[in-house]
Amino acid sequence: MVSIPQGTRDFSADVVRKRNFIFSTIRQVFEIYGYEPLETPAMENLDTLMGKYGDEGDKLIFKILNNGLDNPAKHEQARNNFEQVLAGKNSSGITERALRYDLTIPFARYVAMNHGKLSFPFKRYQVQPVWRADRPQRGRYREFYQCDADVVGSTSLMNEVELAAMYRMVFLRLGINVSIRINNRKILAALANLCGGHQYLTDITVAIDKLDKIGMEKVKEELAAKGLKEEQISTIEKYLLISGTDEEKINQAEQLLGNDEEGKKGLEEMKYVLSFFTDSVETDLTLARGLNYYTGTIFEVKARDVQMGSIGGGGRYDDLTGLFGVKGIPGVGISFGVDRIYDVMEELKLMPDHLAKGTRALFFNMGEAEAAAAFRIMQDLREKNISAELYHEKAKFDKQFKYAERKNIAFAVFIGADEIATQTAVVKNLESGLQEKVPFGDLETYLG
Repeated sequence: MVSIPQGTRDFSADVVRKRNFIFSTIRQVFEIYGYEPLETPAMENLDTLMGKYGDEGDKLIFKILNNGLDNPAKHEQARNNFEQVLAGKNSSGITERALRYDLTIPFARYVAMNHGKLSFPFKRYQVQPVWRADRPQRGRYREFYQCDADVVGSTSLMNEVELAAMYRMVFLRLGINVSIRINNRKILAALANLCGGHQYLTDITVAIDKLDKIGMEKVKEELAAKGLKEEQISTIEKYLLISGTDEEKINQAEQLLGNDEEGKKGLEEMKYVLSFFTDSVETDLTLARGLNYYTGTIFEVKARDVQMGSIGGGGRYDDLTGLFGVKGIPGVGISFGVDRIYDVMEELKLMPDHLAKGTRALFFNMGEAEAAAAFRIMQDLREKNISAELYHEKAKFDKQFKYAERKNIAFAVFIGADEIATQTAVVKNLESGLQEKVPFGDLETYLG
């Protein structure tokens, strides 16, 4: 039986229109804030991607086989290379490229390659698909779109404020009630310091990032498995149990982290961003964002009225281009998870009714001469942005009516010999059943 790969989807016209509404809304906000579009290739060199997402992320990168493996002389070498790949290692003999995992690393690569030609701060947005070898489930796919906005070449915290405001504006326009949660990796680094040193940061953040999915006890088990002692795990648990208002959370974090300078700086940065908002944006000290490249403010967005994972996320990465040999270009960015946003809007019935529009009027095919006359009229209507189509062949009215019904077409237009003679069409509203005679010159107004 014919099928598509697991974790991918086909999109019908109705779905595409709804998705395009989401894309359009996000793009409009990006443009309002001065961001410019960019596109990068679907595939990147493997060494561009590997090692940038942590061990967990690296496992989810889709690798592309090199071409030319059908050469018999290379079969033995290919078998050996496959063994390396299956063991979790890389082998340039079998794969040198991969599908992009996200849009941030390709953007950093682009900046590193073009930094001499760019005007900083450089603000770009990108709307393209990404691929992850994840386990498919509700709201999680192997092929999905991301909508990213990033600004590089500036350390100003006003960038974080504007990105949070962009999130707020987009979701207000989409009608989704969201919680925009923020934390700061400097605070998490201070927590690692409190537990014995910066070397624990990755283990702590990767475990904390799973808190919502696996719960506190499993997080503690994972930390223990990484070699952290009971006293260290107890400190982390105390941190994760901090609760209250934003002000109360920050006060408790200040007390727990003491005089750690990195922690103080992170808390000050968080207070600055929060000072610009009275709603939607809130402190979440359990937010970790398990990617290694974040260095400051981190964001995550969740819908309040539906059970769904995050529908947006991002953060500051002050040396991302350093991964590609170009130091000193700080950056911060956010991403929208369009597929999950779509699922949320469908569940909450937030899609506007007007998005279902397709063909406005079907001109019935009543013969060769009549079809030619109908075509000329349709062309005039199309020039005026009224969508119309002619049934492809002369057929019984019942068949043509069924076609219009299946496509949810609003009007049927009949132009026969008598209508040509009187320059008047018969138009039927297929929802109400009302049928009227309409002069050809009035069709634009009637159908518009």
